[in-house]
Amino acid sequence: MACRVTELSASRWQWQLTHRIQTAEELSRYVRLTEKEKGDIEAAGARFRWTVTPYFASLMDPEDPDCPIRRQAIPSAAELTSSPAGLGDPLHEDEYSPVRGLVHKYPDRVIIMITMQCAMFCRHCTRRRVVGQVDRALTHKQFQACVAYVRAHEEIRDVLVTGGDPLIGSDSWLGDILGQLRAIPHVEVLRIGTRIPVTMPQRVTRELCDLLERYHPLWINIHFNHPREITPEVARACDLLTRAGIPLGGQTVLLHGINDDIETLRELYHGLAKIRVRPYYLYQCDTVQGTSHFWTPVERGLELMSQLRGFTSGFCVPTFVVDSPLGKVQVAPTNFLAREGDEIVLRGYAGGTCRLANPAPTGDVPLEAVAPTVAAEAAEPRLSRDALETDLAGLSGAAAEAGLDEVAAARMARGN
Repeated sequence: MACRVTELSASRWQWQLTHRIQTAEELSRYVRLTEKEKGDIEAAGARFRWTVTPYFASLMDPEDPDCPIRRQAIPSAAELTSSPAGLGDPLHEDEYSPVRGLVHKYPDRVIIMITMQCAMFCRHCTRRRVVGQVDRALTHKQFQACVAYVRAHEEIRDVLVTGGDPLIGSDSWLGDILGQLRAIPHVEVLRIGTRIPVTMPQRVTRELCDLLERYHPLWINIHFNHPREITPEVARACDLLTRAGIPLGGQTVLLHGINDDIETLRELYHGLAKIRVRPYYLYQCDTVQGTSHFWTPVERGLELMSQLRGFTSGFCVPTFVVDSPLGKVQVAPTNFLAREGDEIVLRGYAGGTCRLANPAPTGDVPLEAVAPTVAAEAAEPRLSRDALETDLAGLSGAAAEAGLDEVAAARMARGN
């Protein structure tokens, strides 16, 4: 194979970006593709766009089609398998978007999807309905609408800048975005959600860190899925960020056949601790169209958490969550109400409940050990929007008494 990590580590990030791999022929410089992989790339790549940086491709095992790095980056025919549970927008983000690019699902915080571009398009991406379909960012007018919305809602104290990946832009572009948000008096905390320190660590330069340091308090959450992603280049990038005073959190998606075993997760979380990235969330893989081959039963995540908690340092144990239309739900017996075949019933932070598709567990995982059935909750019919709002009318009244506006009260009533 022609290129390895050591040969690419000194490359400028702009070179990595402009030389991204987008064809099977280009990828063949790094890995020995099977005929099946070549066919999958052509078929699935035509439906769901793919691209990968030369750096990340250099981490792939050149001989193993099941390499966890390869499976996260290279299209598979499994993405074309139709699942009735697969959704375009499983988190209902579009429903909670009062202006383009901004999602206001929680009372005191919003996300701004500033760009639909990434250095690499992960095969399990939650936002694949929009990310990568067209290389675009919010226009100046669209971003100003987001800023105006945040200014008008003084309850917003926390803004997460995400995408896509906001680190894909230039320093000056990113500085303008952070500067306008930091100038809003009631915004206490800025956050950036990114995978670029993993897929293109060359982007994290001293100049970028000098820029980011101006906008404290600023937090960065980085998407890591496998211990092979922790390389000297990634460690250097994280070191630069932490030396700029930026707390780093690690976010991981539980992916079947990639990291759904205790040995891999333990190695990942121990490795993150060594580079000063604290494990933050372990996400159940969202039920996005074309990702069913990555899904795991939620009971598997609970089992893995039980094998981490107490058996390693507390700061190496993330919070296991399901992202849902109700917001993030910490999966624990108090919130995991029932399993009914290929559906689970969850309770959100504001008391609302929802049913989500999730593959039933196989093997000998004792369901009663991790998900005690609550008979009353399990017996209730599938929740419609009208039923949920009726059931939670009391919460809406409580919100009004607390002085929240009508939008916030309605959001609280829906459990969001």
